[in-house]
Amino acid sequence: MLYHLLFPLSDAFAPFNVFRYITFRAAGAAVTALLLSLLLGPWFIQRLRRMQLGQVIREEGPRTHQEKAGTPTMGGLLILVALLIPTLLWARLTNTYVWLAVGVTFTFGMIGFLDDYLKIRRRHNRGLTVRAKMGLQVLAGAATGLLLFVLPGFESTLAFPFLKDLALRLGLLYVPFAVLVLVGTSNAVNLTDGLDGLAIGATMVAAATYAVFTYLAGNVVLGGYLQVPLIPGVGEVTIFCAALVGASLGFLWFNCHPAEMFMGDVGSLSIGAGIGIVALLAKQEILLILVGGLFVLEAVSVILQVGSFKLTGKRIFRMAPIHHHFELVGWAESKVIVRFWILSLLFSLLSLSTLKLR
Repeated sequence: MLYHLLFPLSDAFAPFNVFRYITFRAAGAAVTALLLSLLLGPWFIQRLRRMQLGQVIREEGPRTHQEKAGTPTMGGLLILVALLIPTLLWARLTNTYVWLAVGVTFTFGMIGFLDDYLKIRRRHNRGLTVRAKMGLQVLAGAATGLLLFVLPGFESTLAFPFLKDLALRLGLLYVPFAVLVLVGTSNAVNLTDGLDGLAIGATMVAAATYAVFTYLAGNVVLGGYLQVPLIPGVGEVTIFCAALVGASLGFLWFNCHPAEMFMGDVGSLSIGAGIGIVALLAKQEILLILVGGLFVLEAVSVILQVGSFKLTGKRIFRMAPIHHHFELVGWAESKVIVRFWILSLLFSLLSLSTLKLR
């Protein structure tokens, strides 16, 4: 919005020319998102408490988590506000990719909102049925994949980070592939959201990493030099990524251990889908395995745990997702969180290193 209001005035007032630069507007979006989170956070917490929207802790979880019962949840609404408002404020509103990122994030957030609402209403840690929850996510993912498939100028190809000359054309298979990326990422973040600040800290790192990739994908000079897939116009999504970094940092202020509020599914599903759609738009879907390496580890730990128990009757970990395993081994919650943050940062650095590797 600011771009459309102020940049046309740059002929009369030269300083407004800075609004043409994505980097300037991305920084503005990040700062705006951070300030919104910090300013609105206390009010959100107060409202959530007044409405008695407290977290219901699963009975089979670590006993130490039972003391967290009643902590205000659905704080993901704060993340959505702090993410979407700065994005629309600083991005070019004529850009289709920005609206896709905003739309997908909001849609998955509403699925999470419905799940959270049912949990609170029933006073139980089960909201939507697995079939209903997955069905809604698959439907949203399929609609997104179809929109991308028919979008002029957007190719349904799959790029490979270490083989930059190779691009696999998926055709209509791109639709189920998009479903896999969006549903997989949103649920992986959801599984990671089990300790104070763990998921939002890793999200901040992943969003910052994809801010680099989206900027390069929209920059002919830098993107051409590094041989990344070039998608004209996708550079504007950098502003969305920057806003997600700011919103994550602001939410972490209230979500760090001991948390004053939890994000709930409205937060984890929305930011997971947000990362997923950015990966699709930047043509860095395979690299998502590395950028979101922590989320992948959490999801794989659950798959292995369930598979092992069904096949052999034995568990691999003391509890899944894997962060609970380390809690039961004896690590303090804060130690698990910080060490997992370090892992997410390591995965981010490794993914950025692929820019110079063929």
